[in-house]
Amino acid sequence: MNRLLVPTLSADDKPREPHHIAYTDWGDRDNPHIVICVHGLTRNCRDFDYLARALQADCRVVCVDVVGRGQSDWLQEAQDYEYYPLYLADAISLLNHLRSQYTTTPIVLDWVGISMGGLIGMVMALQSNLPIPINRLVISDLGPLISAVALKRIADYVGKDPRFASFEEFKNYMKLISVSFGPLTDEQWEHMAIHSAREYPDGSYGFRYDPRIAISFKTHEITDIDLWAQWDQLNVPTLVLRGMNSDILSSETAAQMQVRGAKAKVVELPGIGHAPMLMDDNQIKIVRDFILNEFAC
Repeated sequence: MNRLLVPTLSADDKPREPHHIAYTDWGDRDNPHIVICVHGLTRNCRDFDYLARALQADCRVVCVDVVGRGQSDWLQEAQDYEYYPLYLADAISLLNHLRSQYTTTPIVLDWVGISMGGLIGMVMALQSNLPIPINRLVISDLGPLISAVALKRIADYVGKDPRFASFEEFKNYMKLISVSFGPLTDEQWEHMAIHSAREYPDGSYGFRYDPRIAISFKTHEITDIDLWAQWDQLNVPTLVLRGMNSDILSSETAAQMQVRGAKAKVVELPGIGHAPMLMDDNQIKIVRDFILNEFAC
Protein backbone atom coordinates (compact mmCIF):
# COMPACT_ATOMS: atom_id res chain seq x y z
CA MET A 1 0.00 0.00 0.00
CA ASN A 2 1.31 3.44 -0.97
CA ARG A 3 0.59 6.65 0.92
CA LEU A 4 0.57 10.21 -0.41
CA LEU A 5 0.50 13.30 1.83
CA VAL A 6 -1.90 15.92 0.48
CA PRO A 7 -3.21 19.31 1.69
CA THR A 8 -6.59 19.37 3.43
CA LEU A 9 -9.10 21.81 1.98
CA SER A 10 -11.55 22.92 4.64
CA ALA A 11 -15.20 23.87 4.56
CA ASP A 12 -14.54 26.98 6.70
CA ASP A 13 -11.23 28.01 5.05
CA LYS A 14 -9.40 27.51 8.34
CA PRO A 15 -6.03 25.75 8.22
CA ARG A 16 -5.98 21.98 8.66
CA GLU A 17 -3.18 19.47 8.99
CA PRO A 18 -2.43 17.64 5.73
CA HIS A 19 -3.69 14.07 5.42
CA HIS A 20 -2.53 10.87 3.74
CA ILE A 21 -4.45 9.09 1.02
CA ALA A 22 -3.57 5.44 0.45
CA TYR A 23 -3.55 3.60 -2.86
CA THR A 24 -2.54 0.34 -4.47
CA ASP A 25 -0.45 0.40 -7.63
CA TRP A 26 -0.71 -2.51 -10.08
CA GLY A 27 1.16 -3.27 -13.29
CA ASP A 28 4.15 -1.63 -14.96
CA ARG A 29 4.89 1.76 -13.36
CA ASP A 30 6.15 3.00 -16.74
CA ASN A 31 2.98 2.05 -18.60
CA PRO A 32 1.50 5.29 -20.00
CA HIS A 33 -2.04 3.87 -19.89
CA ILE A 34 -3.26 4.56 -16.34
CA VAL A 35 -6.58 3.41 -14.90
CA ILE A 36 -7.67 5.06 -11.65
CA CYS A 37 -10.29 3.15 -9.64
CA VAL A 38 -12.36 4.80 -6.91
CA HIS A 39 -14.77 2.95 -4.60
CA GLY A 40 -18.21 3.65 -3.17
CA LEU A 41 -19.26 5.63 -0.10
CA THR A 42 -18.21 3.20 2.65
CA ARG A 43 -15.96 0.87 0.66
CA ASN A 44 -12.21 0.82 -0.02
CA CYS A 45 -9.68 0.36 -2.80
CA ARG A 46 -9.23 -3.37 -2.24
CA ASP A 47 -12.66 -3.92 -3.84
CA PHE A 48 -10.79 -3.46 -7.13
CA ASP A 49 -8.21 -6.23 -6.63
CA TYR A 50 -10.03 -8.56 -9.04
CA LEU A 51 -10.37 -5.93 -11.75
CA ALA A 52 -6.79 -4.71 -11.27
CA ARG A 53 -5.39 -8.22 -11.74
CA ALA A 54 -7.29 -8.50 -15.00
CA LEU A 55 -6.01 -5.14 -16.27
CA GLN A 56 -2.43 -5.04 -15.01
CA ALA A 57 -0.89 -6.71 -18.08
CA ASP A 58 -2.22 -3.87 -20.25
CA CYS A 59 -2.48 -0.89 -17.90
CA ARG A 60 -1.07 0.63 -14.77
CA VAL A 61 -3.97 0.42 -12.30
CA VAL A 62 -4.08 2.80 -9.33
CA CYS A 63 -6.85 2.13 -6.78
CA VAL A 64 -7.29 4.81 -4.14
CA ASP A 65 -8.82 4.88 -0.66
CA VAL A 66 -10.88 8.06 -0.45
CA VAL A 67 -10.09 10.10 2.67
CA GLY A 68 -11.80 8.65 5.76
CA ARG A 69 -11.97 5.17 4.23
CA GLY A 70 -9.71 2.12 4.13
CA GLN A 71 -6.09 2.93 4.92
CA SER A 72 -6.41 6.68 4.27
CA ASP A 73 -6.39 9.15 7.15
CA TRP A 74 -9.53 10.36 8.87
CA LEU A 75 -10.21 14.10 8.71
CA GLN A 76 -9.80 16.32 11.75
CA GLU A 77 -13.15 18.03 11.27
CA ALA A 78 -16.28 16.06 10.40
CA GLN A 79 -17.75 18.97 8.43
CA ASP A 80 -14.99 18.64 5.85
CA TYR A 81 -16.41 15.30 4.68
CA GLU A 82 -19.27 17.13 2.98
CA TYR A 83 -16.99 19.67 1.28
CA TYR A 84 -16.79 18.27 -2.22
CA PRO A 85 -13.82 20.43 -3.39
CA LEU A 86 -11.68 18.43 -0.92
CA TYR A 87 -12.38 15.19 -2.84
CA LEU A 88 -11.50 16.87 -6.13
CA ALA A 89 -8.32 18.35 -4.62
CA ASP A 90 -7.24 14.93 -3.35
CA ALA A 91 -7.82 13.41 -6.79
CA ILE A 92 -5.89 16.20 -8.50
CA SER A 93 -3.02 15.76 -6.03
CA LEU A 94 -2.89 12.08 -6.96
CA LEU A 95 -2.88 12.94 -10.67
CA ASN A 96 -0.05 15.42 -10.12
CA HIS A 97 1.89 12.75 -8.22
CA LEU A 98 1.44 10.23 -11.02
CA ARG A 99 2.17 12.78 -13.75
CA SER A 100 5.49 13.61 -12.09
CA GLN A 101 6.63 10.00 -12.55
CA TYR A 102 6.57 10.27 -16.36
CA THR A 103 8.76 12.31 -18.70
CA THR A 104 7.56 13.15 -22.20
CA THR A 105 5.45 10.04 -22.69
CA PRO A 106 1.85 10.86 -23.62
CA ILE A 107 -0.38 9.50 -20.84
CA VAL A 108 -3.84 8.02 -21.31
CA LEU A 109 -6.03 8.12 -18.20
CA ASP A 110 -9.24 6.16 -17.70
CA TRP A 111 -11.39 6.45 -14.57
CA VAL A 112 -13.43 3.62 -13.05
CA GLY A 113 -15.77 4.55 -10.22
CA ILE A 114 -18.32 2.61 -8.23
CA SER A 115 -21.18 4.79 -6.99
CA MET A 116 -19.46 7.70 -5.17
CA GLY A 117 -16.28 6.97 -7.12
CA GLY A 118 -18.23 7.39 -10.33
CA LEU A 119 -19.65 10.69 -9.12
CA ILE A 120 -16.16 11.98 -8.33
CA GLY A 121 -15.01 10.82 -11.77
CA MET A 122 -17.90 12.59 -13.50
CA VAL A 123 -17.11 15.89 -11.80
CA MET A 124 -13.37 15.42 -12.38
CA ALA A 125 -13.97 14.89 -16.10
CA LEU A 126 -15.60 18.34 -16.23
CA GLN A 127 -12.56 20.10 -14.77
CA SER A 128 -10.33 22.07 -17.11
CA ASN A 129 -6.54 21.84 -17.02
CA LEU A 130 -6.29 18.52 -15.18
CA PRO A 131 -2.70 17.26 -14.85
CA ILE A 132 -3.87 14.31 -16.97
CA PRO A 133 -7.22 14.61 -18.77
CA ILE A 134 -9.73 11.79 -18.39
CA ASN A 135 -9.96 9.77 -21.60
CA ARG A 136 -12.73 7.31 -20.69
CA LEU A 137 -15.11 7.06 -17.76
CA VAL A 138 -16.67 3.93 -16.28
CA ILE A 139 -19.46 4.39 -13.74
CA SER A 140 -21.01 1.58 -11.74
CA ASP A 141 -24.58 2.36 -10.75
CA LEU A 142 -24.60 6.11 -10.34
CA GLY A 143 -26.40 8.75 -12.37
CA PRO A 144 -27.15 12.46 -12.36
CA LEU A 145 -30.45 11.97 -10.49
CA ILE A 146 -30.50 10.19 -7.12
CA SER A 147 -33.79 9.97 -5.26
CA ALA A 148 -34.23 10.95 -1.63
CA VAL A 149 -35.78 7.54 -0.97
CA ALA A 150 -32.57 5.78 -2.01
CA LEU A 151 -30.43 8.21 -0.02
CA LYS A 152 -32.54 7.59 3.10
CA ARG A 153 -31.92 3.84 2.75
CA ILE A 154 -28.17 4.48 2.79
CA ALA A 155 -28.52 6.87 5.73
CA ASP A 156 -30.14 4.06 7.73
CA TYR A 157 -26.83 2.22 8.10
CA VAL A 158 -23.99 4.67 7.31
CA GLY A 159 -22.39 6.22 10.35
CA LYS A 160 -23.82 3.90 12.99
CA ASP A 161 -20.41 2.39 13.85
CA PRO A 162 -21.61 -1.05 15.02
CA ARG A 163 -19.16 -3.36 16.82
CA PHE A 164 -19.02 -7.15 16.61
CA ALA A 165 -17.57 -9.78 18.92
CA SER A 166 -15.89 -11.72 16.10
CA PHE A 167 -14.78 -11.37 12.51
CA GLU A 168 -17.46 -13.86 11.42
CA GLU A 169 -20.18 -11.72 13.01
CA PHE A 170 -18.78 -8.69 11.22
CA LYS A 171 -18.69 -10.50 7.87
CA ASN A 172 -22.27 -11.76 8.25
CA TYR A 173 -23.52 -8.24 8.99
CA MET A 174 -21.54 -6.79 6.06
CA LYS A 175 -23.13 -9.38 3.76
CA LEU A 176 -26.59 -8.56 5.13
CA ILE A 177 -26.36 -4.84 4.39
CA SER A 178 -24.56 -5.48 1.08
CA VAL A 179 -26.95 -8.02 -0.40
CA SER A 180 -27.72 -5.60 -3.25
CA PHE A 181 -24.16 -6.14 -4.56
CA GLY A 182 -25.48 -9.34 -6.11
CA PRO A 183 -24.30 -12.96 -6.05
CA LEU A 184 -20.66 -12.77 -4.98
CA THR A 185 -18.65 -15.91 -4.24
CA ASP A 186 -17.62 -16.93 -0.73
CA GLU A 187 -14.06 -15.96 -1.65
CA GLN A 188 -15.16 -12.49 -2.74
CA TRP A 189 -17.21 -11.90 0.41
CA GLU A 190 -14.24 -13.04 2.52
CA HIS A 191 -11.93 -10.70 0.60
CA MET A 192 -14.27 -7.76 1.09
CA ALA A 193 -14.73 -8.51 4.78
CA ILE A 194 -10.99 -8.80 5.45
CA HIS A 195 -10.32 -5.40 3.92
CA SER A 196 -13.45 -3.76 5.36
CA ALA A 197 -12.86 -4.75 8.99
CA ARG A 198 -11.02 -2.86 11.69
CA GLU A 199 -10.00 -4.82 14.77
CA TYR A 200 -10.06 -2.82 17.99
CA PRO A 201 -7.80 -3.33 21.04
CA ASP A 202 -10.63 -5.07 22.94
CA GLY A 203 -10.87 -7.72 20.20
CA SER A 204 -14.08 -6.39 18.69
CA TYR A 205 -14.53 -5.60 14.99
CA GLY A 206 -15.99 -2.61 13.18
CA PHE A 207 -15.92 -1.01 9.76
CA ARG A 208 -12.73 0.52 8.37
CA TYR A 209 -14.17 3.94 7.71
CA ASP A 210 -14.81 7.06 9.74
CA PRO A 211 -18.49 7.00 10.80
CA ARG A 212 -18.47 10.79 10.52
CA ILE A 213 -18.61 10.46 6.72
CA ALA A 214 -22.38 10.33 7.29
CA ILE A 215 -22.48 13.96 8.49
CA SER A 216 -24.42 15.13 5.42
CA PHE A 217 -27.21 12.67 6.17
CA LYS A 218 -27.41 13.87 9.77
CA THR A 219 -27.17 17.65 9.37
CA HIS A 220 -29.24 18.28 6.25
CA GLU A 221 -32.69 17.34 5.05
CA ILE A 222 -32.34 14.45 2.61
CA THR A 223 -33.62 15.49 -0.81
CA ASP A 224 -33.13 14.35 -4.40
CA ILE A 225 -29.68 15.01 -5.87
CA ASP A 226 -30.02 16.50 -9.36
CA LEU A 227 -26.80 16.78 -11.40
CA TRP A 228 -28.28 16.85 -14.88
CA ALA A 229 -26.66 20.23 -15.55
CA GLN A 230 -23.27 18.63 -14.94
CA TRP A 231 -24.08 15.48 -16.91
CA ASP A 232 -25.18 17.52 -19.91
CA GLN A 233 -21.68 19.06 -20.07
CA LEU A 234 -19.92 15.67 -20.06
CA ASN A 235 -18.42 14.67 -23.40
CA VAL A 236 -15.95 11.86 -22.66
CA PRO A 237 -16.74 8.27 -23.75
CA THR A 238 -18.67 6.80 -20.83
CA LEU A 239 -19.76 3.30 -19.86
CA VAL A 240 -22.44 2.86 -17.19
CA LEU A 241 -23.16 -0.46 -15.49
CA ARG A 242 -26.57 -0.57 -13.85
CA GLY A 243 -27.88 -3.17 -11.46
CA MET A 244 -31.36 -3.93 -12.74
CA ASN A 245 -32.68 -3.87 -9.15
CA SER A 246 -30.93 -0.60 -8.30
CA ASP A 247 -32.73 2.10 -6.34
CA ILE A 248 -29.86 4.57 -6.88
CA LEU A 249 -29.84 4.53 -10.70
CA SER A 250 -33.35 4.15 -12.08
CA SER A 251 -34.02 2.70 -15.51
CA GLU A 252 -35.55 6.04 -16.54
CA THR A 253 -32.41 7.96 -15.56
CA ALA A 254 -30.19 5.38 -17.29
CA ALA A 255 -32.22 5.76 -20.48
CA GLN A 256 -31.77 9.54 -20.40
CA MET A 257 -28.02 9.11 -19.83
CA GLN A 258 -27.83 7.38 -23.21
CA VAL A 259 -29.19 10.36 -25.13
CA ARG A 260 -27.95 13.33 -23.06
CA GLY A 261 -24.48 14.59 -22.19
CA ALA A 262 -21.90 11.87 -22.67
CA LYS A 263 -24.50 9.65 -24.40
CA ALA A 264 -23.26 6.75 -22.30
CA LYS A 265 -23.20 3.10 -23.22
CA VAL A 266 -25.41 1.45 -20.58
CA VAL A 267 -25.18 -2.22 -19.62
CA GLU A 268 -27.87 -3.56 -17.29
CA LEU A 269 -27.03 -6.50 -15.05
CA PRO A 270 -29.79 -8.82 -13.74
CA GLY A 271 -29.94 -9.98 -10.14
CA ILE A 272 -27.98 -6.97 -8.86
CA GLY A 273 -29.03 -3.78 -7.11
CA HIS A 274 -26.66 -1.09 -5.91
CA ALA A 275 -23.96 -1.59 -6.97
CA PRO A 276 -22.18 -3.94 -9.39
CA MET A 277 -18.81 -4.48 -7.67
CA LEU A 278 -16.79 -5.31 -10.81
CA MET A 279 -15.52 -8.56 -9.31
CA ASP A 280 -17.07 -11.29 -11.43
CA ASP A 281 -15.68 -12.32 -14.82
CA ASN A 282 -18.60 -10.92 -16.81
CA GLN A 283 -18.44 -7.44 -15.27
CA ILE A 284 -14.65 -7.39 -15.53
CA LYS A 285 -14.82 -8.30 -19.23
CA ILE A 286 -17.32 -5.50 -19.91
CA VAL A 287 -15.06 -2.94 -18.24
CA ARG A 288 -11.86 -4.34 -19.74
CA ASP A 289 -13.25 -4.35 -23.27
CA PHE A 290 -14.40 -0.74 -22.92
CA ILE A 291 -11.09 0.46 -21.49
CA LEU A 292 -9.09 -1.34 -24.15
CA ASN A 293 -11.47 -0.01 -26.82
CA GLU A 294 -12.88 -3.41 -27.70
CA PHE A 295 -16.42 -2.67 -26.50
CA ALA A 296 -19.08 -3.65 -29.02
CA CYS A 297 -21.49 -0.76 -29.49
